[in-house]
Amino acid sequence: MFIQSLELSDFRNYERLQTSFSEGTNIICGSNAQGKTNILEALYMAALTKSYRGQKDRDLIRFGHEEAHIRCGLMKGGIDYRIDMHLRRNKAKGLALNGQKLRRASELVGILHIIFFSPDDLRIIKDGPSERRRFMDMELCQLDRNYLHDLGQYNRIVEQRNRLLKDIALHGELADTLGIWDEQIVNYGVRIIRRREEFMRRVGDIVGVIHEKLSGGREHLKISYEPNVTEELFAKNLAFFRSRDIRLRMTTTGPHRDDFSFVSDGIDLRVFGSQGQQRTCALSLKLSEIELVKEIIHDNPVLMLDDVLSELDSDRQNYLLGSIGGIQTFITCTGLDEFVKNRFTMDRVFRIRDGKIDLDNGNHR
Repeated sequence: MFIQSLELSDFRNYERLQTSFSEGTNIICGSNAQGKTNILEALYMAALTKSYRGQKDRDLIRFGHEEAHIRCGLMKGGIDYRIDMHLRRNKAKGLALNGQKLRRASELVGILHIIFFSPDDLRIIKDGPSERRRFMDMELCQLDRNYLHDLGQYNRIVEQRNRLLKDIALHGELADTLGIWDEQIVNYGVRIIRRREEFMRRVGDIVGVIHEKLSGGREHLKISYEPNVTEELFAKNLAFFRSRDIRLRMTTTGPHRDDFSFVSDGIDLRVFGSQGQQRTCALSLKLSEIELVKEIIHDNPVLMLDDVLSELDSDRQNYLLGSIGGIQTFITCTGLDEFVKNRFTMDRVFRIRDGKIDLDNGNHR
């Protein structure tokens, strides 16, 4: 799998962009605030239909304009695909695949499989559980359409139940209707718990081996899924904590409060790990994600590294770049010195300045 081309119009700071990419390593170079990350964001949108920064569609449209377009060409399994996305300031986005309009965004997810790595991911270990759940969900939604559907339904039902809990404070008789929502929450929640448990088990089998190599054999990492509630106790706990939920006006039981742990030789790295240990752990997690995706889809994902190399020391840089052979990779950076010094292959180099992209034909090898 690899991305062949990208066209943008009025997206972020790009009035117009049209370019093609190498199947190998694509370096996107330029000073800060020139638009490097916006290119990766557009590719992320083509894969997952939303911004990885969590922004609304209207915020992605170039200032002063009412709409933007993203067109992405890719090759997968020997077949050409064309993804078209039409962002509108005051309407829902329009999506098409190979010229055929899609009714739901979920129909597009899983066509282009990406692994996105940014400096924020280096904090996934020490930050709160929501970031770790986001990591799980991003990958599982690309791998499993059923999970994508179940998660969407679950989140919608939790939101509706929370709204009802707030209404109960004013109209106590509405408490009798909670059972309807509880049954649906358990139905979808149990499926999510099962799938996350399997996912974390498979990631755990891979990450331990990678982390040991990355730490030079000094550390042995184990990751464990920490569900907020087991599937066996879900219905019982939801009923038991109903009065607490009414008092707090929010649903306090379920997989929307899950977490997972990172333990190295008995030390919980979330709390007691050094910055170096936490970064090594995050890197191991992302590299294990690559291997798991290969194993499941029998193809290579596309890897995107958004200014992450500047956050890593030379040993971790070397290990990361030495692990991505054969995978189409996009790397944003402010300079090429490290690549030249360490003789890393740069199949195509793009220079970004003021929302314009130029192919750098210089010899950097």
